Amino acid sequence: MRDFERLAGLLSSARPLVVLSGAGMSTESNLADFRSREGLWARFDPMRLANLGAMEREPEEFYAFYRMRLEALAQAQPNRGHRILAEWEERGILGAIVTQNVDGLHQRAGSKRVVELHGSLRTARCARCGKGVPGMDLLERTACGACGGPLRPDVVLFGENLPAAAFEEAEGLVSTCGLLLVLGSSLAVSPANSLPGIARACGGTVAIVNREPTPFDGRADLVARGEIGPTLAAVEALLQVRP
Repeated sequence: MRDFERLAGLLSSARPLVVLSGAGMSTESNLADFRSREGLWARFDPMRLANLGAMEREPEEFYAFYRMRLEALAQAQPNRGHRILAEWEERGILGAIVTQNVDGLHQRAGSKRVVELHGSLRTARCARCGKGVPGMDLLERTACGACGGPLRPDVVLFGENLPAAAFEEAEGLVSTCGLLLVLGSSLAVSPANSLPGIARACGGTVAIVNREPTPFDGRADLVARGEIGPTLAAVEALLQVRP
């Protein structure tokens, strides 16, 4: 309860608020995270399947892996945490979300300003001509209808750089925020894991809510262990009774 009260106090006083969300944000929507004991990387080798070379060397396994993720995404719905963040944005509490997730659940919940660092499964594109298509098309076909080239999910694969414009926008947001709230990120992936340090260096406060420890816990102003939805719901209840 004390962590909830402290976080509610930070939300009331430290503005603007920027959220950095990771895979733990969507586990309550029945989407697997990556690095927990039950995560995707405990069952699959990311360096073998989630890179561009795999699409050429092992296309059947590459597409099977992403079809599995797309099928799970087709069944997923925004959870309580996603909806609360969208409400906070509408009420002027939250300025923007920077997300490592590729599921689009923030947008489906109603969030407007979302910076997707790692791309999106909602779209795919031809690796040859660049033509874009809906991501769910990969459930039915793997070839571009325009040129016959291979379709690929519109996400950042291992060995690829993040979209420069997205990361620059993220850096700008965290360097000017009053509070960076990290939700469900292991902070193990570069360069996204540099964002809390940028926020601190620029005078911002950093709070982390995650089920497991992160490398930044010792430098954060507040660390809460637990699920995202119940934590945000408890904080929202406290915000409702504050003057």
